[in-house]
Amino acid sequence: MPRILAIDHGTVRIGLALSDEMEIVANPLKTIDAHHEPERTIARIVREKHIGRIVIGMPYHMSGEKGGAAERVEKFATSLGKELQHSIPIDFVDERLSSVEAEASLSRSGVTNKRERNAIVDQLAAVVILQEYLNQQRGPAGFLLPDESYELDWSDEPKRRRK
Repeated sequence: MPRILAIDHGTVRIGLALSDEMEIVANPLKTIDAHHEPERTIARIVREKHIGRIVIGMPYHMSGEKGGAAERVEKFATSLGKELQHSIPIDFVDERLSSVEAEASLSRSGVTNKRERNAIVDQLAAVVILQEYLNQQRGPAGFLLPDESYELDWSDEPKRRRK
């Protein structure tokens, strides 16, 4: 089953995340150098991991307008599409605050070493982007809890009834 690849495009590093086969959970994949033919590297990953769709974080301003960074990302997406011979759909996802969320996650995890943080912060930002995309695709029904008639007997706890 094809997976979804997410890209957090930066000027120095590019973070990549990959969905599971059921397209429910986003997982960090790797960080690549933005200066050494990243399109070729990503095209190789697309073939190896059987990617069926790519989502790229679009850096909007807080006002919702596109800025200079958005133009850079659009150029990258065009170049990547050419490298993939336009065989894989590429979508954009609003990435506002994805890096902030990734940094906060690292702080909560206790990762303080700058080298360690730099190695994974872009991957985590890509995870945030991809998880947002997966949640949007599932829609609100994907977050509903089963009702009481669908309880499974895998817990020793007594069943509680809703009022």
